[in-house]
Amino acid sequence: MAHNILVTGGSGYLGGSLLARWQETNLPAYNKLFALVRTPEQADAVKRYGAEPLIFNAFDEVEVRAAVVDNNISIVYHLIAPRDHVSQSYFIKALAEVKKQRGHDVHFLHTTGAKIFSSHGAAPTDQPLLDSDPKLYDIQKAQRASNQWMQGATNINNFVIEESEKHGIRSYIFVPCIVYGEGEGFGNRISIQTVAIVRAAEAAKRVYRVDTDRPTWPVCYIRDNTNLYLELMRKILNGESPGYGKNGYYLAASGSIAWDDLYAAMATALAKRNVISDDAVTMADDQAIEQMAQGLGCSKDLVPLMVGGYCTFTADRGLKEFGWKPLHKPEHILEYADAEVDFILRNKNW
Repeated sequence: MAHNILVTGGSGYLGGSLLARWQETNLPAYNKLFALVRTPEQADAVKRYGAEPLIFNAFDEVEVRAAVVDNNISIVYHLIAPRDHVSQSYFIKALAEVKKQRGHDVHFLHTTGAKIFSSHGAAPTDQPLLDSDPKLYDIQKAQRASNQWMQGATNINNFVIEESEKHGIRSYIFVPCIVYGEGEGFGNRISIQTVAIVRAAEAAKRVYRVDTDRPTWPVCYIRDNTNLYLELMRKILNGESPGYGKNGYYLAASGSIAWDDLYAAMATALAKRNVISDDAVTMADDQAIEQMAQGLGCSKDLVPLMVGGYCTFTADRGLKEFGWKPLHKPEHILEYADAEVDFILRNKNW
């Protein structure tokens, strides 16, 4: 049975880059590709990528059901920012109805974030945490983050897995990390994570570290992140039954780098453009945290969450099961920092 596919978040950094690479990937046969859009201009944009636009509210159950069921959509790539688990719930219910009517497997991919698998989410950080670890769901289920927002994000992952399993839907938890590089879509083309460092530095007039030790974090070039999305789709369309549900976590990461090294590389680029007075990186005191919070538009307690922390989450499943190979080593983000800062400053949208 040929699949109809829906990609949401096509105007975003990750979703737009995914759509931009879709046609050249030579995926196995499917019926139709749909893309969720909000405006006629976005509708025209996604048509250039071979997608049929659908305009509906992803947070309205009736509209989601109509879009999915009426168009016999059997694969949903959910790349829009989560609000609790409202939107995910509606899509899962709609996919369950498609499965009941058509009698074939349906698939739901939820895009989450590496923060959930870090010190911020109360994940273990004393050793590498593989995305292929058969106990990963149990580890995640047991996490109790001190931050309410982080715990809520963890709960969404659990909900997607459990609700999908209840309805016989194959779910996938896709985990972007620090993704960098110029996006390739028609909408937002700038990474959230690297922008946060620039915004905080502009406001505080210096790049500050927020951790007393030397924590690391996984990184991934945007094209590599897109490629893993597409390789998972290839497996699904081929009927190869890639890992799903409690064994369906996918991290796109070429490896990890130390925050301190990333701070230093970006500080050099910012000082070169006179955004900050010099490229020294020092420990943030309370006043600096206050200034960084203003630049980030968040409360002081969330600043370390935005630009720091320790994450040992490690990509394994894509490498071993898909033959996915990153184009760049993790150190590439340090070499690319000058270009990243330049692009951010030329396209400021905050």
